[in-house]
Amino acid sequence: FTLFVIYPFLKGFFISLHRWDGLGEMEFIGINNYLFAFADKTFWQTMFNTFKYALVTPILKNILGFALAMVFVQKLKGMSLLRVCTYIPYTLSYVVVGVLWCWIFNPTFGLLNGLLRVLGLESWIQGWLSDPQIALWSIVMVDVWKCMGFHAVLFMAGLQGIPQEYYEAAAIDGASSFQQFVHITIPQLNSTIVTSMLLAITGAFVNNYDVVNVMTSGGPYHSTEVGLIYIMNTAFQQNNMGKANAMSMILVAFVMVFGFLQLKAMTRDENYE
Repeated sequence: FTLFVIYPFLKGFFISLHRWDGLGEMEFIGINNYLFAFADKTFWQTMFNTFKYALVTPILKNILGFALAMVFVQKLKGMSLLRVCTYIPYTLSYVVVGVLWCWIFNPTFGLLNGLLRVLGLESWIQGWLSDPQIALWSIVMVDVWKCMGFHAVLFMAGLQGIPQEYYEAAAIDGASSFQQFVHITIPQLNSTIVTSMLLAITGAFVNNYDVVNVMTSGGPYHSTEVGLIYIMNTAFQQNNMGKANAMSMILVAFVMVFGFLQLKAMTRDENYE
């Protein structure tokens, strides 16, 4: 942890205080790189895209993951196969998933638009990755598709850990299925929900580079360009390591604050006090 997390973080902060192209000598310039980053409108546009991505993706992952978990705990024929098929996308790398969905979204021979034509829904056909209005949301759905199986497994484990005696006692007292869900299932899953949301949020902030880079490289017109894409371009295309590391520190600060507020909001239950 010290070698691969703490040291790189401290090194990145050190570089952020210097002007450096990655090869020559460093020149100390203090907080100027942070001032340059705060004045960069493109950077803030990419940060806005990052926040949209990080707000929507965790919610969809957890809602769909929870819905799948409710199905997975049922003792039905073929359920084991369904669980495996749902989890398989999570085992694939983002690069593989990105290439796969680029083919599916292809406007000429893609499966999605082809299916819409077969169903007579030509009006629904879109340039899924070429339209600035929907390109980011198309990538969001790909990320959700990849990871919802993982969150379903988390919720399934939580559901299976709830003692059945609680439901039996509630049924004897006349509680409806909805009341049991609200007053037993959700409270008992509180720790699972917190863990799943935090994993999804931090992942949405810092693991979106691969899929975005493969599918759109941040286009069209910066509509899908997230913070990590812009930081990498600044570092390796503009050879501005100092500013790139400064923007990384700003992104880390936002993630820490956002994660802390999310954790506080979701752990107000008396069990965590």
